[in-house]
Amino acid sequence: MSSHRRRVKHFSRDFNARKALIAGGVVSLIEVGRIKTTLERAKEIRRQAEKLVTLGKKGNVNSLRLISARLMGNVDQSKKIINEIAPKFKNRNGGYTRIIKMGIRVGDKAPMALLEFVE
Repeated sequence: MSSHRRRVKHFSRDFNARKALIAGGVVSLIEVGRIKTTLERAKEIRRQAEKLVTLGKKGNVNSLRLISARLMGNVDQSKKIINEIAPKFKNRNGGYTRIIKMGIRVGDKAPMALLEFVE
């Protein structure tokens, strides 16, 4: 199967497992501020995290509900995006995270990366 025009990385998981994987990665990023994961997962988690921070910059009730839904009902982390993370980026138009490549994992030679918020 060709990867041309493929919009979503499947990570060898069905829809619900993939959604949980991404949401869990975003929640970890919000809690700690940086996570170490594979490069492909980091890229996908970054896509979702950037969208959530952009939503959080609006700061209204609707954006809180949308963020909470994307984080699978995790209200504490949703509030943290709106109250703590989004205000740091009020003057920035995107690019809230950075990916730093960390080399190859010993066990399976997967490329590893560090994903963190910029400011």
